[in-house]
Amino acid sequence: MSANGGKAAGDGDPAVRGRGATAAPATTVAKGGRGALLGAMFLMATSAIGPGFITQTTTFTVQLGAAFAFAILVSILIDVAVQLNVWRVVGVSGRRAQDLGNRVAPGVGWVLAALVLIGGFVFNIGNVGGTGLGLNAMLGLDAKIGGAISAVIAIAIFLSKRAGVALDRIVVLLGVLMIGMTTYVAIVSQPPLGEALRSFVLPDTVNFLAITTLIGGTVGGYITYAGAHRMLDSGVTGPENVGPITRSSVLGIVVTGVMRVVLFLAVLGVVAGGVALAKDNPAASAFQAAAGQVGLRLFGVILWAAAITSVIGAAYTSVSFLTTERTPPRTRNLLTIAFIGLSALVYLLIGTAPVTMLVFAGAFNGLILPIGFTVILWVAWRRRDLLGGYRYPRWLLGVGVLAWLIALYLGWSSLSAVGSLFA
Repeated sequence: MSANGGKAAGDGDPAVRGRGATAAPATTVAKGGRGALLGAMFLMATSAIGPGFITQTTTFTVQLGAAFAFAILVSILIDVAVQLNVWRVVGVSGRRAQDLGNRVAPGVGWVLAALVLIGGFVFNIGNVGGTGLGLNAMLGLDAKIGGAISAVIAIAIFLSKRAGVALDRIVVLLGVLMIGMTTYVAIVSQPPLGEALRSFVLPDTVNFLAITTLIGGTVGGYITYAGAHRMLDSGVTGPENVGPITRSSVLGIVVTGVMRVVLFLAVLGVVAGGVALAKDNPAASAFQAAAGQVGLRLFGVILWAAAITSVIGAAYTSVSFLTTERTPPRTRNLLTIAFIGLSALVYLLIGTAPVTMLVFAGAFNGLILPIGFTVILWVAWRRRDLLGGYRYPRWLLGVGVLAWLIALYLGWSSLSAVGSLFA
């Protein structure tokens, strides 16, 4: 994620603290640091809330009805377990995930970086396509023109001299906008709240496929490290900042969960009313059924906001795996711009990422979580030297191991998807 926003980039964030920094540790996070943590939190959340997130939530709500609430709750709990560990290890160590990987076992970090880069690039083609579809629903623009315009907007953020501040503010603004608009549609659709609340703890059916799919969509692939790497670039690191790091990691997942819940309720209200959603675009159909043409336009805004923040998050995170804290901020920004530009060019040439490419990218993303999370847990368990002597909480390590077992299952499921390509 590297189109960075530290002071070196001139954006007003705290200076990036690399290994061996001599500055005295602070026991509180300065105002600029708090803003950067908020931006990191929303970058993680909005990276997860992409076009696939919207389609995925709508599809499962149609299939499972109110029972989908339980899958949402379980996925949120597991997501919290993953992000608590990732943010704490990355934050306390002051090192990016690939650096930790290479220190645990030489070469592991570069394998992780390659997986993130490949998966992030292919999915970013789809994210650019999502921005085009969003502007098409919002304004009636041709999808390819909308995608090109959106890519230019994303690139403009990283051309700014205050790229870090611009990044943080934009993802927060668009995140709040998405949640607010979706909440309005959820209210208008009048979902059966009593049934939904009961299903959070007493569902009529439990669908493990839905649970694992949601987990993969919210902490899989590059999303796992989006917020943690942004936090690292902002300089909020070290054992003295464990409190803010922990709160931000949990709140980031809560933001994602809130968006998932209000989107679920919006669609549930429409489905419970007996409306048959269009198969080619069920989410747009649900919003239109709930609020007419206004709903359709709102869907366009939400889809565009979800897609462009995912474009930004995928580019920023992928480039963070290619660079170090010693890479000049200008170089990181240029690499991020190139990543976005190349994704947009491929989208304009072929329309979207081919299905086969998406399946392969999904398999790569499925491997990122178990490989990267194994490194995180090993550092927490055995490498106090990388944590500056910090004593890692055993309860948190235990929670992480449970989440790691789920990650292994997700990785196996993703690899089996590749086999279907050659069936």
